[in-house]
Amino acid sequence: MPKQRTYFCIDMKCFYASVECAERGLNPFETNLVVADLSRGSGTICLAISPKLKAQGVRNRCRLYEIPKTIEYEAAPPRMQLYIEYAADIYSIYLDYFAPEDIHVYSIDEAFIDATDYLKTYGTDARTLAKRLMDEIAQKLHIPSTAGIGTNLFLAKIALDITAKHNKEHLGYLDEETFKKTLWDHRPITDFWQISVGTARRLERFGVTTMRSLAECPQELVYKAFGVNAELLIDHAWGRESCLMEDIKSYQPKTRSLSSSQILPCDYGFAEARTVLSEMVLHGCQNMMRRGVICRSVWVGVGYSRDTLPSAHGQVRLMSATAVNSLIAPHALELFDRIADRDTPIRKLSISFGNVCDELCEGYDFFTDLEAVESEKAREKAVLGIMDKYGKNAVLRGINFMPGATQRERNGMIGGHRAGYDETGKG
Repeated sequence: MPKQRTYFCIDMKCFYASVECAERGLNPFETNLVVADLSRGSGTICLAISPKLKAQGVRNRCRLYEIPKTIEYEAAPPRMQLYIEYAADIYSIYLDYFAPEDIHVYSIDEAFIDATDYLKTYGTDARTLAKRLMDEIAQKLHIPSTAGIGTNLFLAKIALDITAKHNKEHLGYLDEETFKKTLWDHRPITDFWQISVGTARRLERFGVTTMRSLAECPQELVYKAFGVNAELLIDHAWGRESCLMEDIKSYQPKTRSLSSSQILPCDYGFAEARTVLSEMVLHGCQNMMRRGVICRSVWVGVGYSRDTLPSAHGQVRLMSATAVNSLIAPHALELFDRIADRDTPIRKLSISFGNVCDELCEGYDFFTDLEAVESEKAREKAVLGIMDKYGKNAVLRGINFMPGATQRERNGMIGGHRAGYDETGKG
């Protein structure tokens, strides 16, 4: 019989807002604080709100104007680099207790831990060890947290998302039996990890609105609707999960890609959007050079304002695997010219560099000017060296000053939000 495992899923409460409260010496449970860029106007989305605002019914990820006028609050501009530093400090606390191979960082503020072999080491039970971690994070960093404990990864996540958040200790536990006893009839079904609104809508077509009804539903119906994904849905309905921490750690994707996207600050015309895409291609090529990789294909996506048209997308295969901007940009821009509607305002751009491999695989055809390629690579590596030393805005191109260009501003951001850098883009 396989050993029963014990997993933790630990999440920092209102992470960005809690960091800003910690920096100000404030208690996030007693402070009305939002993390938002006021310079973007009242329509800007709040990246986080403090627990006290949540308790007053303010919705997370709301827009500033949606906060009731009767509530006074402090607004903190986003500082993504600071949040990354706090996340690193939290991870270092985990490392005081667990080996890296037993920790999976799920997001900047959430992690899974396989605590199975550590309970005996520390001579304690799962609840006590999880509480010790939460208390240490609170004492050292002043960040409150919530934890779920489960006998598999899925149950640990559900214990966090549903059980712990309705518990005074902010700590929940689930095994397969307690899952069925306490959550089989829980609604809405979208509260469960990996069940989206779209999935729930499809399940409802054949009368499935709870995990119990999903478990009892004829499997052939679920497989017909969801294909191979049905196996995961059915397992989760019974509280089962076959994936182990070692499976996550050993996973190797068959293909690799590097992707980025951005929501434009306002409706862009065709020419302005084309400028931004040019910047994105150059930035992507620089990222590939930093990582010592090249790509064999480029995918471009275009999203229109207010869903006036369905999103457009397309892919082009390159003649040779490369990371050189002058060889990639013409293909990406020609693809954009082909798929984008020239008369409809554009609000989102996405690009993905596909079939990524090590730069040692680089090879060109007979018609490529190898001397020009090597010269461009040397020049770009010199530019990257200057940017590393003096900041991302230390070297700019003419295109960065074209109408609608966004890269200068984005150089001071992480993940599309302000990093807290100075104007050079250097911390």
